[in-house]
Amino acid sequence: MNRITFGAGDGFHSLLRARVHDHFEATGQDRRDAPAMVVKSALILGWFVLTYALLVFQVSSWPGAVALSACLGLAIAAIGFNIQHDGGHGAYSRHRWINKAAAMTLDLLGGSSLIWAHKHNGLHHTFTNISGHDDDINLGLIGRLSPHQPHRWWHRWQHLYLWPLYGMLPIKWQFFDDFVDLASRGRGDHSLPPLSAADWLVVVGGKVIFFSLAFALPLQRHSFAAVIGCYLVTAMVQGIVLSVVFQLAHCVEEADFPGVAAADAGMGPWADHQLATTVDFSRSNGLLSWLLGGLNFQVEHHLFPRICHVHYPQLSAIVEQTCRDCGVPFRSHRSFLAGVASHYRWLRRMGQKPAAAAPLALPVLLPVMGEPEVAALVSR
Repeated sequence: MNRITFGAGDGFHSLLRARVHDHFEATGQDRRDAPAMVVKSALILGWFVLTYALLVFQVSSWPGAVALSACLGLAIAAIGFNIQHDGGHGAYSRHRWINKAAAMTLDLLGGSSLIWAHKHNGLHHTFTNISGHDDDINLGLIGRLSPHQPHRWWHRWQHLYLWPLYGMLPIKWQFFDDFVDLASRGRGDHSLPPLSAADWLVVVGGKVIFFSLAFALPLQRHSFAAVIGCYLVTAMVQGIVLSVVFQLAHCVEEADFPGVAAADAGMGPWADHQLATTVDFSRSNGLLSWLLGGLNFQVEHHLFPRICHVHYPQLSAIVEQTCRDCGVPFRSHRSFLAGVASHYRWLRRMGQKPAAAAPLALPVLLPVMGEPEVAALVSR
């Protein structure tokens, strides 16, 4: 796999960074360590702890267990959107240990903060929507998210069957993906680099804590069937919410999917690439922005991943105006449902069999033609 390089900036990114810098200078706000983020984290973690305690130690009926499991799935998704995501990007605080602690909430929830950082920060944020490089658009044989991925006959129904399969994402992380990545570390251009002893402690310790919270502790008070049932409901709710939100940013009709051949030959400016492959949605919905950790402002996040997400609504106006001034397209859906509809249409389009290129007759005829005949053919 060839190395992808981005071209020199055209002035847009420099102007945008200068305007964002001026914004923070004028307002006196810190790009990280926002007091609002601390309060928000406490509320979300309290939501998680209370729901988990009620589910494990108080609930006594199936309807209550299902409702609490769904609520727990939403709380886990909120932790991922807000605390883990900012921590993993170094956007929570200017103190590295605070960012690491925030990022490690993913380890407590069954994933791996180290593997996530490698795939998400290193690959997705650099090679956004480039098939073979961006692991976030790789569904394997199950689905086709890019026009540059191979088409299978069953993809014709992916706009229907992928939605419930999105719910399997946490299960896939917790029981399969992390272990495969650990086993294959150091192999290939984009594989996981070697881990230190401290890294192994985080990975193994996180898995032990997760399996204890998800299975060992609940099994002390509930039947095996009840524990597995609640786990599946929690995972499905968590997975669908996480997957859909992230898909709305990149796997929609308005986003570009650069071809691998063109990418290997050299890309344009990095900032222009991020704007071409990323789409905002529902920017005026304050409640949704709060719950999603600002991930409905994915354009702003991709351009400034180390700025805390509580500032994204303010930065959005600056980004949009700078795009308008520089003639750079800014892509956004007015609402969440508009983004969902666009993702649905994109899945349906990618599920259709690509049209085969028409064969050229000239290369077939040339071997049996002499130079005069070829010259005559070309001159016609």
